[in-house]
Amino acid sequence: MAASTGLSAAEAARVIQDVVAFHAEPVEDYVRRRHAHLKTYGARNDEIFARLIAELAGRVVAAPTLSERQLRRIVYG
Repeated sequence: MAASTGLSAAEAARVIQDVVAFHAEPVEDYVRRRHAHLKTYGARNDEIFARLIAELAGRVVAAPTLSERQLRRIVYG
């Protein structure tokens, strides 16, 4: 990766670690993090949960299909 991007070996290693960590994030942590982020920028829950359903389905390793109710339980307990 370093050779093809012009990054140093250390920078390339860091990018790879960040990408692997992002994809290894548990579904529950991802849902909570994204909900908080979208809420910060003024999105409403109905928009957020619809967006989360679409995002989860499109991940490299797709999460199990979760309903809006299941997502609400993850966020609010």
